[in-house]
This record gives sequence, C-alpha cells and structure tokens, in this order.
Amino acid sequence: MKIIKFLSIGAAAIFFTIMAIGCNQKVKETTTPIEPIVQKETPEYFLLRPEVEKMYGYSHAVKIGNNIIISGAVSMDNQGNPTAIGDFEQQMKNCYADLDKVLKHYGCTFDDVVVENIFTTNMPKFLEVAAYRNEIYTNQFPTGSWLGVKELALPEFMIEIELEVHKAE
Repeated sequence: MKIIKFLSIGAAAIFFTIMAIGCNQKVKETTTPIEPIVQKETPEYFLLRPEVEKMYGYSHAVKIGNNIIISGAVSMDNQGNPTAIGDFEQQMKNCYADLDKVLKHYGCTFDDVVVENIFTTNMPKFLEVAAYRNEIYTNQFPTGSWLGVKELALPEFMIEIELEVHKAE
C-alpha cells in the first residue's frame, strides 16, 4: 500500500512538474493570417438616359455581383419629359419598356426579377390594368409592394416601378 501511495504521489509530482514547465514555454506561432473569403465586388453603373439621370443625380441601375438594383422607371422621353400624360395604362407599359431595356443591358429578362415595387398616385386605376403584368411575368411573379402615394417626381407621372434582379451564373 505504501508503494502505491508513493508511486501515486511521485506520478502526480512528475505530472505537475511537466505541466509547470510546459506552461512557461513560449509557443512558436506557425499560423498565417486568414485571407477574406468574400471578394470585393466593384459596382457597375448603368445610365439609360445619361443627360437626364445626371441632371437629377441618379443612376438607373447598379449591378454588384449577381444582383442588380434598378431605379424606379417612369413614363418619360429621352429629354426627361413626361409621356402618355393622363393615360395610366400607357404610362405603365412605358415603364415596363424602359425596365426591359435595362434588363437586356445586363443579359436578363423579367424572369430574373426577384422584387418589384410599384408606386402609384391612383391605386384604383392601377388595379384595373394590373393584369398587364401577366404579359411581363410569364413564369412567376416577384415579391414586392404596391404603394399608393400622394405624388411622384413630376405631377404628370402616375406610376413608377422599381426592380431588384438576381442574375444566375
């Protein structure tokens, strides 16, 4: 019994001595800095009507990685003048025609749209012609909101449509 106690005490003493020596030794660092996995994306800006957009201070679209954010399209000509004044349905069609140009610039279609937000000064009129969207979105509808607003940028504008797009690789 005494031998077992002596061995146990001796083993414990050796263990604590090794631990004490080990804790005081400096560990050589062999690690290297971790590089970030996420690559920084450079935004790509697109101006549909450069003179108008520069005058008002916005870009019609910005692409970062696989995502494209498209500013609200309104019914205007290349000089920024409202078109189809008083014709709600034609204004909506003009918005979608401009949005289609932006989508095509990036090699996309309305099938790539994941968010569509519509702002209108006349919600009842929009609801009357909203079925036109079935011609635009032939596979599925994106998420989004329909918002009735007091006014848009110019009093002649009755509808504005903005999009978010995810372009698959």
